[in-house]
Amino acid sequence: MQATRVLRALGPIDARSVQRDPLLRWTILLPLLLALAARWLLPVLVARLGVLSGADLLQYYPPLMSVALLLLPPLLVGMVVGFLLLDQRDDQTLLALQVTPLPLGAYLAYRIAVPLLLSVLVSVAVLPLAGLAGTGPLPLLAAALAGAPLAPIAALFLAAFAGNKVQGFALTKVSGVLLMPPLVAYFVDSQWQLAFGVLPTYWPARTLWAAQAGEPGLWLYLVVGLGYQAVLLALLLRRVGRVVRG
Repeated sequence: MQATRVLRALGPIDARSVQRDPLLRWTILLPLLLALAARWLLPVLVARLGVLSGADLLQYYPPLMSVALLLLPPLLVGMVVGFLLLDQRDDQTLLALQVTPLPLGAYLAYRIAVPLLLSVLVSVAVLPLAGLAGTGPLPLLAAALAGAPLAPIAALFLAAFAGNKVQGFALTKVSGVLLMPPLVAYFVDSQWQLAFGVLPTYWPARTLWAAQAGEPGLWLYLVVGLGYQAVLLALLLRRVGRVVRG
């Protein structure tokens, strides 16, 4: 019941905030546009580059592009939610919440649950739209679940360490580097690949590759990845709580 009240109270406010900001509107649409490009345009460009370089680049396109499309939606959703948090902090909304009947814990739970759900929905839609799912519905859902916590992690990271939206943009650019290590890990032997596990983006990528290959370790990668990201979320929640309370 409380979850419904929180959603009714905050959902329309967030929707209006996104609607007013052109950047946030385009950010929401970007994964779908990229999925269409990944299906119709990018394979042609990669094939042309392969001809020019004399290498078969298309063999690497499905596993690498599918991981990019898996990781991008939660990171973009997290960026949008993170900027909403920064706006509300600048407007003193978060301070005002402390004197309302809405507990801070319920507010933060909303801020975690909504990007989690949106991330799963977008990821499950984007990969088939791009023709890069490479697996059945249940393994695809497992991969989407593995990447979903990246959304609240990205949002809380901005709220915890960015003093304003300008700093938020800078941190967003820096965090974009996290997309690269999983792509590099694809070319590393499996015995050394786990070294990339210190980065939360590795586990969704490894879960997706296991799903596409039909490996039995799929569920282990999912559980380990979710556990690691839960620890990061707990640490970020503690930090955000201190920031909000001043």
